[in-house]
Order: sequence, then structure tokens, then C-alpha cells
Amino acid sequence: MDEVLAAVGPRLKHIRQHRKCTLTALSEATGISVSTLSRLESGQRKPSLELLLPIAHAHQVPLDELVGAPPVGDPRVRLKPVRRGDNTIVPLTQQPGGLQAFKMIMGPSRSEPDPRTHEGYEWMYVLSGKLRLVLAEHDVVLKAGEVAEFDTRLPHWFGSTGEAPVEILSLFGPQGERMHVRAKPRGH
Repeated sequence: MDEVLAAVGPRLKHIRQHRKCTLTALSEATGISVSTLSRLESGQRKPSLELLLPIAHAHQVPLDELVGAPPVGDPRVRLKPVRRGDNTIVPLTQQPGGLQAFKMIMGPSRSEPDPRTHEGYEWMYVLSGKLRLVLAEHDVVLKAGEVAEFDTRLPHWFGSTGEAPVEILSLFGPQGERMHVRAKPRGH
């Protein structure tokens, strides 16, 4: 319990700074004095519900995120999106190695091909928008509902067509691991 409480201050500061919020602005939003917020972040003041609830509300995050509470049998997966410019990558698998699943939202600014190669095999399903895929000498556009799979040792690049964002599901695996969709034959 002491470890969890000791980590609250640095976590509060990180969340506030990540959101580019000043202590003064947070004070105005919560009604908590700047000095109290500063002491909370530095660990000089013990966190309490009276202090944490308004901060969670101001940042629009669950209280669990502020305190870093350990999971207690909740089966939900707490996804942590990674944002790079107008691109968002949401890892859907938690364990490293083996097959990895991602949901990707690529903004229209990711539209200039820059083909790369690496070990692995990739499978992509377009959820919405149009995906431009440059694969070796091929340059194709896939629409919602279309699928592509390829060996990533081939020079490849994928992104938006530049018109609008594109949203995809991606499965990436080590070389030799292919993804297959199995379905029952029609009429059975």
C-alpha cells in the first residue's frame, strides 16, 4: 500500500504535464490550492479522496489511473494508445513476442510512401477509410472490409490515401507465422 501511495505524486505530475496543464490551471479547475497540488505531486502531502476525485474529474481520467491501483480480478483490458502526430496505435496484445495485434488509426498526413523491410509477416483488415499499401512494385488502395497479407521482408509501406484517416486492424507475427481466417463452407 505504501508503494502505491508513494507513486501517486509522480503519476499526478506526469498526467498533468502530459496534458500540458499548469498547476495554476489545475487549481482553478479543481478548487485545490496550487501549494496543495505541488505538495501532492512532490509526495509531501498524502493523497486523499477529497483531493484525488476533483483532479480525476479535471483530467477526465478514472481514479484508478491517478493512483495506479493494481487490477483486482477485472477481466477488462485497459488499452494504452500510443500517439505519434495524427497517428494512433493501440496494442491489443499485452505479452511480448509471438503474434501481436494492433488497431491503427492513420491520419491523412501519413500519405507519403517510405518503404521499409524487416523480419515478419503482416495481415491487415481495413475497418474504415482507404488504406494505401505500397508492396514491392505494387501500389494498391484497399477499402473498408478488404484484407491484405504480406511478408515484411518485401519493401512495404502503408498509410492513408491522404483524403481522410484510415482505421485498420493489424496482426504481425514472426517470420513463418501466417494468419488464416477459417470459416464454415456455405450451406452447412
